[in-house]
Amino acid sequence: PVPAGLPGDPEPEEAVSDDTSRHGGRVRCFPHERGSWATHVYLPCRVQEEFLELLELLVSRARTYVSSLAALEEFHLSLSQCVVLRYHWIEPFVRSLKERLAAFHRFFCVADQVKVYTNQPSTRTFIGLEVSAGRFQLLELVSEVDRVLEEFDLPTFYKDPSFHISLAWCVGDLSGRLEGQCLRELQDIVDGFEDSPLLLRVQWEQIRCKSGNKHFSFPLR
Repeated sequence: PVPAGLPGDPEPEEAVSDDTSRHGGRVRCFPHERGSWATHVYLPCRVQEEFLELLELLVSRARTYVSSLAALEEFHLSLSQCVVLRYHWIEPFVRSLKERLAAFHRFFCVADQVKVYTNQPSTRTFIGLEVSAGRFQLLELVSEVDRVLEEFDLPTFYKDPSFHISLAWCVGDLSGRLEGQCLRELQDIVDGFEDSPLLLRVQWEQIRCKSGNKHFSFPLR
């Protein structure tokens, strides 16, 4: 049911395409419906040139185990699952996020533990860097984002989440090939990379929400 008191804005025309060949074979986690907007709350991560050098080393080594692995070009840390908003919910959803996140200050995290992840339907596998310091602040943020999601009857974030920055991905569940020996080799690369202590200490300066083709930013104090 639509929450009471939300404005009934008209829905814009949307182009609908599920051609997987246009986006690397990725499969939607939920079917597209006109007027339903995929929505995600996250912390954007700006990286330095040296980080891309580390990424290249990691992906090159991982491709000896999974040749189809592709490096990501943009990086973030998720504060919500990808949920579905009706178009007329977007404005009040963003307004509620802004109110709940207004008091938060900038903070640091350290993301230096290599881990392998699969999405819920097991259609994609990711290599990521898990947060080893800064988890308490992230849980506080997620708690407030979850409150907003609950207002709109949407799924909250995972229980006991593994906060991470995804680096590379491939189609299908290939976690078995990437875990074990491959994972140990990747962690050795991170631990031995000269600039990794500095590169993997990330300062978060803003929170973003993406809903369809709309982007919203909430600067941290």
